[in-house]
Amino acid sequence: MHFIREEKKWGPETMGKTTGFMDYSREENHAEAPAVRVKHWNEFHTQLPESERREQAARCKDCGVPFCQTGTMIQNMTIGCPLHNLIPEWNDFLWRGNYEQAVHRLKRTNNFPEFTSRVCPAICESACTGHLHGAVVTNKENELFLAEYGFSHNLMGPFPPAVRSGKKVAVIGSGPAGLAAADRLNQRGHLVTVYERDDRPGGLLMYGIPNMKLDKSVVKRRTDMMAAEGVIFETGMELGKNLKADQLLAEYDAVVIATGATRPRDIEAPGRDAEGICYAVDYLTAATRHLLDSDYRVPAGLNMKGRRVLIIGGGDTGTDCIATAVRQGAKSVMQFDRHPCPPKERTEDNPWPTWPKILRTDYGEEEAIAVYGKDPRVYESSVKEFIKDENGKLTGVIAVKRKEGKRDPVTGKILTEEIPGSEFEVKCDRLIIAGGFAGAEKEVPDSFGLKLTGRGNIKTEE
Repeated sequence: MHFIREEKKWGPETMGKTTGFMDYSREENHAEAPAVRVKHWNEFHTQLPESERREQAARCKDCGVPFCQTGTMIQNMTIGCPLHNLIPEWNDFLWRGNYEQAVHRLKRTNNFPEFTSRVCPAICESACTGHLHGAVVTNKENELFLAEYGFSHNLMGPFPPAVRSGKKVAVIGSGPAGLAAADRLNQRGHLVTVYERDDRPGGLLMYGIPNMKLDKSVVKRRTDMMAAEGVIFETGMELGKNLKADQLLAEYDAVVIATGATRPRDIEAPGRDAEGICYAVDYLTAATRHLLDSDYRVPAGLNMKGRRVLIIGGGDTGTDCIATAVRQGAKSVMQFDRHPCPPKERTEDNPWPTWPKILRTDYGEEEAIAVYGKDPRVYESSVKEFIKDENGKLTGVIAVKRKEGKRDPVTGKILTEEIPGSEFEVKCDRLIIAGGFAGAEKEVPDSFGLKLTGRGNIKTEE
């Protein structure tokens, strides 16, 4: 790999354009109109011209303390980039037109900038000091420009290691963590084999995130590159079925478990066995598989065409389900969030540089508003009972309003509790549970004799 070495003279004007944040306004990549983009499954943002992207990088200041890259904890929240990306540095190189060095600095801390620049919530931007005096820097979109520049100019690889250690490592799971571990270990010269139970590597990146948010060709581009660098991918391999723990421990010098917390959080309520209820991960997987495999037919229970859909969960996954249901032609879409509607501005107990807990309208909600004429979100609500007909099919739910209660001693989050007598009925014939995950599936820790934390995750050393 060719690196550029630059001599830098540190001083008051060595990084960025001194007046950039005053000279240029924040400009974001342009998004296709919601009513138009729901007609396809492609990514829908258009990058700014190169000259304008450099101007956006020029808005990054030479901060005395760059909170954007700290990745520390304040108020039980991560502040700034948890990868400790060298954001001011690569923004500076981008502004100066030294793209190769910018890509080099980006790769120092981030294995897969093409992923994070598409799906990361941009915690770095919420911690940007630009917030104190105006609009923050477009770090996420600057990163996307550099990532794609790196691929188009052969700066990303493949770069197989020159020397092999002779050590063999097995990685179980090919999601973001598994791929990152495999990439780092391979770069160190170890022989890495990644085991994935699905038919394609990528895990959450492949089947948990819709194509319009992360095109699957982007995932395949990276896994193909890793394979060219020497990483072996074995798909269709599941622990406890055709893959045994003792076999791995005997064959490999080390085993990395990167299976994630994939046990979905269920809703325990009467009528849960009604036909027409599914988990978000199964729903999103089926939708993506249909795009990738022309001969795959989405099961009837996972196709929302012409259906009245209710989504339980107000997070990113819930939004992804909204966007997917809209594209499938759902008759209507409603989304339950058990928490109150967030404020439009930061409150006093949510100061900068913490993540702003404010009202946002994400891409899925935007699309639902454009198609159905109203916001799909219903706050402070949850399901109390599932209603089914004589054939066991879902016809609706009995819901209940909620209010904020005590704080969870484990997670620190404020819990909610039902308001007596606040029940109401909602008609629906499809319901998607997008309420997060309850920890690791038991097969993996049980196979290796590992303990779990109080939250159901595999227990590790600090």
